[in-house]
Amino acid sequence: MRITYLLADPGIGVFGTKGASVHVQEMVRAFRQQGHEVTVYCVRRGDKKGYESVPQDLADLPVVEVPVQAASGTAEREIELQRTALRMVELAAAGSAEGTAPTALVYERYSLFSDAGAQLAARLGVPLIMEVNAPLVQEQLTHRSLHHRDEAVALTERALAGATVVSCVSEPVATWVRTAVPAAAAQTVVTPNGVNTERIRPAEHTGHTARTAQTDPSFTVGFLGTLKPWHGTETLLEAVARAQHPEKDSWRIEICGAGPQLESLRTLAAELGLAEQTVFHGAVAPVDVPGVLTGWDVATAPYPVPAQDHDHYFSPLKVYEYLSAGLTVVASGVGELPAVLGTEGDSTADGSPAAGTGTVPGVRVGQRGVIVTPGDADALARALDLLAGDRALASRLGEAGRADVVEHHTWTSRAQDLLALVGTHTPAEVGRP
Repeated sequence: MRITYLLADPGIGVFGTKGASVHVQEMVRAFRQQGHEVTVYCVRRGDKKGYESVPQDLADLPVVEVPVQAASGTAEREIELQRTALRMVELAAAGSAEGTAPTALVYERYSLFSDAGAQLAARLGVPLIMEVNAPLVQEQLTHRSLHHRDEAVALTERALAGATVVSCVSEPVATWVRTAVPAAAAQTVVTPNGVNTERIRPAEHTGHTARTAQTDPSFTVGFLGTLKPWHGTETLLEAVARAQHPEKDSWRIEICGAGPQLESLRTLAAELGLAEQTVFHGAVAPVDVPGVLTGWDVATAPYPVPAQDHDHYFSPLKVYEYLSAGLTVVASGVGELPAVLGTEGDSTADGSPAAGTGTVPGVRVGQRGVIVTPGDADALARALDLLAGDRALASRLGEAGRADVVEHHTWTSRAQDLLALVGTHTPAEVGRP
């Protein structure tokens, strides 16, 4: 089957370094591994013009770049985004008529000012899977600016209502879709992020030597992600500074990612006396992530306390990658993370571990990882102390996490589930149990 993948978001490069780029690449891989032919139409190939990291196994992927034309301001740029989506439809429709077979399925990652997928699918008479990762209109209004609000809302409604399946990364995102676009409610399902368990493997399966307290007494704590306030990276640095473990001065902190907080985090590390222990890797290409993770003992997702009017709607891509690498994960108790790490039912409404669920304040040891109170550097410090002092516990959690993602959370299974929905259901039936 020939699949046309549309990516009209100017902030995401197909071969970029962000988690969104990983999501694109892995869904394409999953479709291709099942024997399907994929062509991608996108606004940009890499994070920036001329900067891209193309994995060897995707070097032959057909990618058609449809750049956004220069605009003098935000309002004009929003209009150019709409024009770009229309050009994408025309190019993809023409491309469908070429090659060995016409397009049989359209897959689009929801982007502001684009209903390209709905238009293309209707023109070709084929199904559309619309992937929704965030309530973009709401995000834009809250964090940025949105001049053509009515157009953004109308295009979102057409994009989602025109889909055969609306695939949302989390239940809060699905709730937003069902509320904002009632016409799309019946075809809306939840498809969490996944992980490529063949690409990201524990150290002992990659040719690296497995690290134990006996063979290597050092302790490395890491973070992977963009350096923005909603990831809470500063809490990790503060936690290491407050840790009480007798060997904490030899701990190593590795921070992988780029973003507006980079310099402030460097400054904070110096102020906390951690400059010599902290390595800032900058942006790490997806192809290099597995190698970086093999050197860590503990991986963190130290999200802050969510705003009262804001659901933690992200699906934890980085956490699935941590688990696939066999690492011990320490994460804040927000969104889906307690369930992913096997502590569901043990957290209160603000993400704090419930009273009586553990012997360490603010810390809950689950079946596959450790949950801590969001934004609480002291709780995170206590969790790190616990794991540094009990390597056997850390090892058990890492093994259990790896086994869980292999069985339940691969990108291949995510793609198979979506294709099964398209193949066996009419739109009105998709969202039903």
